Amino acid sequence: MINPTPYTVLEMLRKLPPKDRLKVISLALPEIERNLSAKPQPRKSLRGLWKDLRPFISAAEIDATREEMWKDFPREDVA
Repeated sequence: MINPTPYTVLEMLRKLPPKDRLKVISLALPEIERNLSAKPQPRKSLRGLWKDLRPFISAAEIDATREEMWKDFPREDVA
């Protein structure tokens, strides 16, 4: 069986006589309309996802990390 991409389906549809094309479209359209009109499922909020892991990073920790990252910049051995 071929991989049904939109282009292959369209090619197959073009090979049908006009009456059969119309029948395929009339059968597919109500299903497509139902799928499009269905309300999307509400997404679960990601707010507070990591609240139990480590609630606070202090400014001192941020400064220490920043200083450690930039201590060798610019490097003398790179021209």
